Amino acid sequence: MTGAAQDETGHDHKLEVSAGNEARMRLVFGMTAGYAVVQAVGGWLSGSLALIADSGHMVSDAAALLLALIAYRVARKAATAEVSYGYHRVRVLAALANGASLLILVAWITFEAIKRFRDPVEVLAGPMLIVALVGLTVNIAGVLILRAGNRGDTNLRGALLHVMGDMLGSVGAIGAAIGIMLTGWTVLDPILSVLVAVLVVRSAWSLVAESVFVLLQATPSHIDTKAVLDDIATLPGVGEVAHFHAWTLTDNRSVATLHVTPAPGADPLALPRLVAARLTERHGISHATVEVNPPGAIPPEA
Repeated sequence: MTGAAQDETGHDHKLEVSAGNEARMRLVFGMTAGYAVVQAVGGWLSGSLALIADSGHMVSDAAALLLALIAYRVARKAATAEVSYGYHRVRVLAALANGASLLILVAWITFEAIKRFRDPVEVLAGPMLIVALVGLTVNIAGVLILRAGNRGDTNLRGALLHVMGDMLGSVGAIGAAIGIMLTGWTVLDPILSVLVAVLVVRSAWSLVAESVFVLLQATPSHIDTKAVLDDIATLPGVGEVAHFHAWTLTDNRSVATLHVTPAPGADPLALPRLVAARLTERHGISHATVEVNPPGAIPPEA
């Protein structure tokens, strides 16, 4: 009786890649890449660190969006014998790269701001304000486009966080420009750059942590292991249950494995489908491998 008897319902590991999400990201990529060039030139001409930092952020975002678009293409590849779950975790890797690049950018902005504190430079507030206002308009449009997509897609969420960071950068640049125009305090430029960096780092760290959590195959946050074991033990025909392991395949899709034994008189061949159906209905696990062992013969945890 020992063996990997398992339910075949929902066994297909080929997940859907949203064409809508990909189209939204492609549009925002074009907007972001185009404006990054304009902002870089404007920051250089006006002498504004806030604009230069934000243009660097937008270049990083354009690269991140391009990486995300490539991830969508790769994710559509069919599963193979060697890559049996498919290529959908490429999207998680892209989200991780997005978050890491944001953290690197924040470090650079902070370093440049410290240099500006020590050696202030002249900032042309008028051109700085104009460029920042145009940038804010582009970023707001990008955020609205991406927010309309599937928020459960970590790849899309990573791109959205990048664009939201850009939007905050534009707000900071506008505030710095107005402040410099009114007071002449050029130190406002690096101060607001650092404030924007602090806001960005929080979202970036969250994205990195969640991506690493998925790649480590940690138990999804919505799954209570003890509750799952207790629930499965109440199913008719289940004698014992043990060795429950669950992890996230990609985005909100969870998979799991566990061992059960049949109760006296129960049909062991019926247990995999019964257990898998309960895991899907009550615990949000899209695919489960259920191994049926003889009574009292569940192997010890390795």
